[in-house]
Amino acid sequence: MAPWCGMQESNLLRLAGWPGLSQSYYPSGCPALVSPAVGETEPALSAAEGARVSSPGTSRIVSPSRPVPPLRNILKPAMAVVISMLRGVNLGSHNRIKMDTLRALYESLKLRDPQTYVQSGNVIFRTEERKLAQLAKRIENGIEQKFGFRPQVILRTTSEMRDVIARNPFAKRHGIHPSKLLVTFLASQPSPEARDNLLKIKTDPEELRIDGRELYIYFPNSMARPKLSWPVIEKTLKTSGTGRNWNSVTKLLEIAERLVDSP
Repeated sequence: MAPWCGMQESNLLRLAGWPGLSQSYYPSGCPALVSPAVGETEPALSAAEGARVSSPGTSRIVSPSRPVPPLRNILKPAMAVVISMLRGVNLGSHNRIKMDTLRALYESLKLRDPQTYVQSGNVIFRTEERKLAQLAKRIENGIEQKFGFRPQVILRTTSEMRDVIARNPFAKRHGIHPSKLLVTFLASQPSPEARDNLLKIKTDPEELRIDGRELYIYFPNSMARPKLSWPVIEKTLKTSGTGRNWNSVTKLLEIAERLVDSP
């Protein structure tokens, strides 16, 4: 009998991440432990089933009546959907990358179902990797080997991007144009001292807010000729980042959520 046999149903389902199911699955050759849901009537067992019924109030053991998936597939962690944003790609004639070639590179790195959005280097994909800092370095290494330059890669999970949108400090203000609102995604969270120093900088007419690893900057006169200097911001915060306007931010989340919901 396999080592998983005899494991209590609740424990197995907790491992599988399915606490709401009423039937647990076991590997081939191992009986299935079944506990009827409240209000259900247990079906009668025939002698042919070779069932052993325990005392009242306890679980009963029966042989599976239908094929069940291998336990290794049930316990396999679900793939996360991650949004990657490349810094400084396809700006004028510098650091040119075609999006179909970029998708092919992500696939070669074992990143599943890569999807790109516009030409500024946004790739949404599935991955089992949980160490995002290591994953970002692996993508940067792959781009450098393939294209001959090394852009910084900033990663956010779907839930993190959803939180970025929920924390928009300008959300309740009327008259904010999405194309004039920029979110800068930082590579790391600045220190409290760096945050304080940033907020001392005069930014008029631009408005700047910082929350965690994101900067929210509103450019009332458009981003074409800003008075706010990104090099000064980067030097003050002692970390780098890449910016996306609000329309792109919401679209990236839309694509990521669609990928989450797809089979």
